[in-house]
Amino acid sequence: MSRLDSFIARLQAQRTILNHVRYDMALPAEGAVLEIGLGNGRTYDHIREIFTHRRIIAFDRAVGSHPRSTPDQRDLVLGEISETLTSMAGMGAAFAHADIGTAYPEVDSETKRWLPPALADALASGGVVASGLPLTHADLAPLPVPEGIDPERYYLYRRR
Repeated sequence: MSRLDSFIARLQAQRTILNHVRYDMALPAEGAVLEIGLGNGRTYDHIREIFTHRRIIAFDRAVGSHPRSTPDQRDLVLGEISETLTSMAGMGAAFAHADIGTAYPEVDSETKRWLPPALADALASGGVVASGLPLTHADLAPLPVPEGIDPERYYLYRRR
């Protein structure tokens, strides 16, 4: 598969997963949505459109998003995500989306070490996480992805 086709498949899977979480899955009644990796803001913009009733907090190293897709300062956490995400421990988030894989095995291996416990600590019981990387943690129960999505492209988990 070409890198272009892979990118298109990833974005299609991402949109399908986000819409599935919003419209087809039960989430805790309360709690924010966490966007782990703001990037250019396209995914944040979609999350903002479908989760209109929730606070959305985005994380990234620095602002690189389009101005129309940049959260207000109170909902933007800048710095090393491995450090800043830990500040959300106990917040009871309803949903977290993390698409911060790099396709560099050594980098992704390190991310898979710190990301699962940080997300488990930030999510409410019953909260959901969608991730572009597999997450291994005792408090994150794997869920099936919607039909048509490669189960090795995107992953879903529910916080026990």
